[in-house]
Parts: sequence; C-alpha cells; structure tokens
Amino acid sequence: MKKALVFFLLAAVTGAVRAQVFKSAEPLAHTYSIVARDEATGEIGVAVQSHWFSVGTSVSWAEAGVGAVATQSFTNKSFGIRGLALLKKGLDAQQALDSLLATDEGREVRQVAIVDTKGNVAVHTGNKCIDFAGHIKGASFSVQANMMLTNKVPQAMAAAFEKGKGKKLGERMLLALEAAQAAGGDIRGSQSAALIVVPGKSNNEPWNERINDLRVDDHATPLKELRRLYTVQVAYDFMNAGDLAVEKNDMQGAMQAYNTAMHMFPRNLEMQYWTAITLANNKDLKQALPMLQKIFAQDANWKELTRRLPKVNLLSVDDATFKKIMAL
Repeated sequence: MKKALVFFLLAAVTGAVRAQVFKSAEPLAHTYSIVARDEATGEIGVAVQSHWFSVGTSVSWAEAGVGAVATQSFTNKSFGIRGLALLKKGLDAQQALDSLLATDEGREVRQVAIVDTKGNVAVHTGNKCIDFAGHIKGASFSVQANMMLTNKVPQAMAAAFEKGKGKKLGERMLLALEAAQAAGGDIRGSQSAALIVVPGKSNNEPWNERINDLRVDDHATPLKELRRLYTVQVAYDFMNAGDLAVEKNDMQGAMQAYNTAMHMFPRNLEMQYWTAITLANNKDLKQALPMLQKIFAQDANWKELTRRLPKVNLLSVDDATFKKIMAL
C-alpha cells in the first residue's frame, strides 16, 4: 500500500515517474527548515520540522568546518552526504548545489538549501513542490518550506531568525521553527523535528563536534519537545561549566553555573546532587547537608550512591563528615 501511494503521489506531481529517479524509499519530507551560520561564532546549523517520522534522519545534515544541508520535499537523502563532500572539496554553497541538481532528473520536486563555513548560502525550490512552497535567502541563512498551510511561513521564519540576533544559533533556529508553526506550518500537522549545530572550524575530533544534536522522532507536539530538550541541554552545559570552574578552584563561578542549571531544570535531582557533593568536597556543609537531605528523602538510591563515592575519590571528606552525611 505504501509503495502504491508513493507511486500515485509522484505521478500526480511529476506527470511521468521513472523508477530510477523516484524511489519509494525516498521519504516524503514535506516540511519547513532553516540552514544558517552564526556570523559571530562561525557555528553552522540546520533545523527542521515535519509531519513525517524521524525527519532528522532524512533532511538535516551538518559537519564541523564544512557546512550544513537541508534536503526535503521528495527528499534525495544523498544530497546531504554528497553536498557536504562537495563543500569539503572546496566548492562553495552555490557550486555544490548546482553540482547536485545537474544530474538529478527529479530536481523540480526537490527543495534543498546549503550553507558553507563562509556564510555563502544556496537554495532551490523546484517548481513542482507542493504549495505553499517557497524560500527566503538572507545574510548567512536560508529558510525553506513546502506543503504549508499558508504562504506566510518563510517570511515568519526569516523575521524570527533575524530578530533573534545575538542569541545562540540553536536558539535562533528554534525561534524560526516556532514562528513557522505559528504561521500555519505543515498542512498535515506535526510529527518530528531536529536541530544540529556544529563548530565553524574542525579540530579533527568529530566525537566532540556537535554543539547541539537533538531529535524528536515521533511526538504530538515535536517543537515543544525539541524546545524542552534544548533547554535541558543548555542546563547541562551550565553544569559542565560548573565542573570546569571547580577544577580551577573557582567556587564562586562554579556555584553560579550550578545555580543557573538548577533554576532551568529544578526537578532534576542529579543536578542538585552533584552540586551538593561539590559543596561537601569544598567543606561547605551548611549548604550541602540540607540539599542532600532533601535529595535522599525523595530517592534513597542517591544515598546509596553517596556510600560508594569515597572509594573512587569523588567524595573526599573526613570520616566524621561522611558519617554525618550518611546519617541524613
């Protein structure tokens, strides 16, 4: 049934289906997305939302020090990897896009956008993409959409992204997606969303080169869930900053970072726990003990974990203090 449906849709859109060009395996990612480069930091990103399962595995592609690609509508997934490879060879965004489309007989049902590390942007909306379809190319960004409920989506996205100047790139792209949804969004509704941000320069450490890499594969309100995940990640970033401050013996900076994280995610016991352990290790029992007492009362497993920390030097207090903690 699925193959028959895809065949019918492709026939309706293209007029003549060729099996070697249009494949039932190609996802129908009719959607809205943004590719962008942060002019201040050099970071590059891509974000997307669609009424299609796991849109992030089809539409969004990015690599540190290379660029970002969004490939959608009747999606040619190879455009992601091939587009990045062309950028890596030294082509700019427009040259890479031209190369991809030159041999693609399905170009008129494709929608593709590319941004490179210099902020060059290229975008294509085929004339047989389903209305409402269109794009807007701005300074170091492009927004694109197809099968939208209204024709106002690209304008809303561009305005939200530009208004967010000065914020982190991930935040700005989220604002663009949220503006798209507020302007009508996908005519079919919502199902999945994704956000990727990578550094503008690579340190040849690909395992460390995803600033944001978040996906919501199937959800009733994917943008709200993506926003929640983004907020959680930002909170954990503050926790990491607090840990680094502790290593430098900057307790004031550490507590400021920890408190910011806990304020953003107040129900997360783990954030509270490691903050309390850090306080205990720095002999600030006045703050540490009440926090640990509340945590232990909510979940006794944290108390059991505390019992195991001295063995691995993660809790370095004297015997009297340790007994006091375990008596809570």
